Amino acid sequence: MTKVKILYVEDEPFLGRIVKESLESRGFVVHMATDGGRALTLFTANKPDICVLDVMLPLKDGYSIANEIRLLDSRVPIIFVTAKTQTDDVLKGFETGGNDYIRKPFSMEELIVRINNLLAIAKPKQPVVAEKFAFGKYEFLVSRYELKIGDAVKKLSHREASLLKILCENRNTTVSRKDILMAVWGDDSFFNSRNLDVYITKLRDYLKQDPAIQIITIKGIGYHFAVN
Repeated sequence: MTKVKILYVEDEPFLGRIVKESLESRGFVVHMATDGGRALTLFTANKPDICVLDVMLPLKDGYSIANEIRLLDSRVPIIFVTAKTQTDDVLKGFETGGNDYIRKPFSMEELIVRINNLLAIAKPKQPVVAEKFAFGKYEFLVSRYELKIGDAVKKLSHREASLLKILCENRNTTVSRKDILMAVWGDDSFFNSRNLDVYITKLRDYLKQDPAIQIITIKGIGYHFAVN
């Protein structure tokens, strides 16, 4: 069985060594950088299955690394590690291409659960129940994470695609925030609820070329995907 490869970027030597050895003891292959300057080189050389990036790093911060990785690979899962507690910092991580975050101090069990959850989302599901959705001027190719309008193709992230798939499966009906959060994030915490708002805003922007398509907020309940 092929081992999962992780790009891990952490500038605290003691923490980095503990996390690296703990992950390796559980069967992961860990390629570790201790500053942001080497991260992209390790990424291109090793093609990891998932990235775990500290936010505060020498030479280049985790947000900048994520932006660079997203130019090369729109699908690889990215987890941010942060000591910050401000909601805006967490949201910035998602806006720069992150899929999840974990706060310091954290347990190895929590990190591994988050890694496995993202890998499960990233793994192609067979069979794909609905490979393609057509609505308005758009076509959504689920297994390829592609949103098409005419000849233009928008590559979606894992969570963007998961959220859009739920909306497409429930078009012209209302889906509760809790159901979406549990399906896409696995819990309905306050921070994930804020993240959902960010992703809804992104999808609205992607779909704005067809005024017949609307994602309507039903206050206190959820979202209604209106397709005329």
